Amino acid sequence: NTAYFYLSNFNGVLKRVHDTIESNMKRNSTLSLSLSLGNASILNKIKEGYLVWMAIVPHIPKTARYTIGARIENKFLDLLELTYASYFSEKEKKAEKISECIFASDILKFLISTAWDGKFIANKQYEEIAVRMDEIGKMLWGWRKSLDTPQKKNRTL
Repeated sequence: NTAYFYLSNFNGVLKRVHDTIESNMKRNSTLSLSLSLGNASILNKIKEGYLVWMAIVPHIPKTARYTIGARIENKFLDLLELTYASYFSEKEKKAEKISECIFASDILKFLISTAWDGKFIANKQYEEIAVRMDEIGKMLWGWRKSLDTPQKKNRTL
């Protein structure tokens, strides 16, 4: 029952993301999905971080691999999904969605730090993933702040 609940909940989330993207695509029919993601370097950074984490996972002791290791992996996937949804969300909802991404990123940093504190990952592995997470955090905050400050066009000197 629990597995079915999570699977149906996940399918519902995917449907909402798909519907949002589809409605945005209808509004701007010239928007190409493959071209529009070309500028989404934050998504690429998160994917890189996820791949780094997946390279670390086999080195985590089995006792932690299927608990905190799996939890971190799922949080990376959640962050990727949230960021993707933020990228295509309506302008009015974008700031809220990005704030959710920032929160997910902070939780992910905390879990990775906890894994390092528990000696489940080596110092070098922690350094590599922590640097990537810092970059991701800075990019998310920059994206969030860019929505708060109005863009100035045709400035007068």
